[in-house]
Amino acid sequence: MKRILVVGASGQIGSELVPELRRIYGENNVVAADLKDPSQLAPTLVNGIYEQADILDTARISEIIKKYNVDAVYNLVALLSSVGEQKPQLSWKINLGGLMNLLEIARELHFQLFTPSSIGSFGPATPKDNTPQDTIQRPTSMYGVTKVAGELLCDYYYKKYGVDTRGVRFPGIISNVTLPGGGTTDYAVDIYYEAIKKHHYTCYIKAGTYMDMMYMPDCLKAAIGVMEADSSRFIHRNCFNVASMSFEPEQIAAAIKKVIPDFTMDYDIDPVRQGIAESWPNKMDDSCARAEWDWAPSYDLDTMTEDMIKVLSKRLLNK
Repeated sequence: MKRILVVGASGQIGSELVPELRRIYGENNVVAADLKDPSQLAPTLVNGIYEQADILDTARISEIIKKYNVDAVYNLVALLSSVGEQKPQLSWKINLGGLMNLLEIARELHFQLFTPSSIGSFGPATPKDNTPQDTIQRPTSMYGVTKVAGELLCDYYYKKYGVDTRGVRFPGIISNVTLPGGGTTDYAVDIYYEAIKKHHYTCYIKAGTYMDMMYMPDCLKAAIGVMEADSSRFIHRNCFNVASMSFEPEQIAAAIKKVIPDFTMDYDIDPVRQGIAESWPNKMDDSCARAEWDWAPSYDLDTMTEDMIKVLSKRLLNK
């Protein structure tokens, strides 16, 4: 059975990926690791094997990998887009310094390494509609710069040293479990919480601004799917576009109104996040992921909205 380590386990993706991996591979075969003290974490993380560690501490990470005979690592450590603009030097240090540490350890210890890239790896010169798998990438955010560099580093370590690096370019991720952590696409999560609690939302992204989004179950499906894929079919490796749905604020508001008819929305634009959003594609072409490892999403905007409101209403309103 595969032995897995998830670093950055307390983040938006990790907090849901760890329980899903434990369900599939067994609780004792999945190690969660994060900088946080166990007392700060959800029971779903610390009820299984948990190790406190800093991804920049190479010796500590290597020790954990050796201790549990890990053969697959999911690297989910990153400062996201809007936070990265406030702390660009720290973003570079964490996003790329942590990745380089894992690549060097993987070169020595020979394990699979998943590192997600992002829609943020694209920029204003990238084709906006049906953005190709292989296209110009000139991002304007530090987060995007680190993601492009990460894609290239992973390709380099695969070609130069044979490290089994794999990854996808995620769109914005929408979760009903964990609040987001400073990304440009966070509005598409916040809006559901505010719709349930206040029946109103003030959106910081302009009407008409399309972005790719994905519901968390499909995010987990993509991460696990590419790691389990037969790599002999791969033409690409570390930066597969994966897509599920693309919408602008008025469309998500309309989907919510189907379930909460008196919901209303107005706007107070955040120029930093709006600028980042406008530099990204409207919709990615994920045909390479579909052809090379059978990627297919399970949710669209309406089915996601129904599930989000159902789950969050139970939690927030005890309904």
